[in-house]
Amino acid sequence: MRVLVQRVISSSVEVEGKIVGRIRSGVLLFVGFTNDDGPNEIKYMVDKIVNLRIFDDENGVMNKSLKDVKGSILSVSQFTLYADATKGRRPSYIKALAGDKAVSLYNQFNDELKNSGLNVQTGIFGADMKVNIVNDGPVTIMLEK
Repeated sequence: MRVLVQRVISSSVEVEGKIVGRIRSGVLLFVGFTNDDGPNEIKYMVDKIVNLRIFDDENGVMNKSLKDVKGSILSVSQFTLYADATKGRRPSYIKALAGDKAVSLYNQFNDELKNSGLNVQTGIFGADMKVNIVNDGPVTIMLEK
């Protein structure tokens, strides 16, 4: 499981001209799954994300978590996190979990995020999404389990 975490001032996702998810201060998550992923990876990743200290404290030091600042989450599925472009010019996505299996894990992941008590918005799995990002910092961190 891979999650690209971006600290944002605001972010939204649009599908077919309609905003389907929007947050203010918090994190935008691009989420991808591979073949061996399951509940253990999801639990680990949710705990890591909501407790990751990437928000500034009173001294301007990244010392506060998403929970501490009561930030929001925008979760967007992105199988291309498992792109392999080591050979040729066209990436291979063979390491990405098939959509029919990944959608179930993505839904479980979002449910676990919601159980944290934070505001969670999502994109639409498999849709052609337009993601708007106002990155804060910028702070962008790749997590993998």
